[in-house]
Amino acid sequence: MSAHSKQFQQRRARVRRALRKVASDRLRLSVHRSSKHIYAQLIDDTKGMTLVAASSLDRELKGNLPKGTDKAAAAVVGKLIAERAVKAGIREVVFDRGAYKFHGRVKALADAARDGGLSF
Repeated sequence: MSAHSKQFQQRRARVRRALRKVASDRLRLSVHRSSKHIYAQLIDDTKGMTLVAASSLDRELKGNLPKGTDKAAAAVVGKLIAERAVKAGIREVVFDRGAYKFHGRVKALADAARDGGLSF
């Protein structure tokens, strides 16, 4: 394991450890960003299963987005995850940014999810 990936794993574990303290049985909105796309999913950690997911690769979004790597695409994915969560009856979540800084695409996704009806 390279030094960079080891630091990445440690940062992600540190964020998740802090989330467990404040989660109080809320679902976790986990974000993953790659160099080409962005993904979001609502995870129930007690059951260990994903309830709702959205990404820039979804069929309904893929044709409409010029690329999945910008803040506009992240905002659309955030709106979509919020819409699907509200439809499933989920309003309260805890935001898991992973090892990523809370700026750029991650922040755009979070703001769009808040505008869509999720509270965290």
